[in-house]
Amino acid sequence: MWQEQDNRLTRTFTFKDFSEAFSFMTRVAMLAEQQAHHPNWSNVWNIVKIELTTHDSGNTITEKDRKLAAAIDKLID
Repeated sequence: MWQEQDNRLTRTFTFKDFSEAFSFMTRVAMLAEQQAHHPNWSNVWNIVKIELTTHDSGNTITEKDRKLAAAIDKLID
C-alpha cells in the first residue's frame, strides 16, 4: 500500500529474489517513460523502494504521482 509522507508517495516491494526485483524495476521503467514521470527508487537484492513526488510542482504529490502509483500497482496485482 502506498503511504504519504514528507510530500512523497512511498511503497516498498519485496520479491522472491534479485531477478524478480530487477524485472519489476524494468517494467516500472517502461511505465515511467510512457508517462514521462520518473520515480526515485532504490534496490537491495529482493527489495525495491519507490518514492514518487513531482519535482516541477515544488516536490509535492500530484495527480502524476497517483497515476504512476496506480499503474505500478497493476504490475503487482
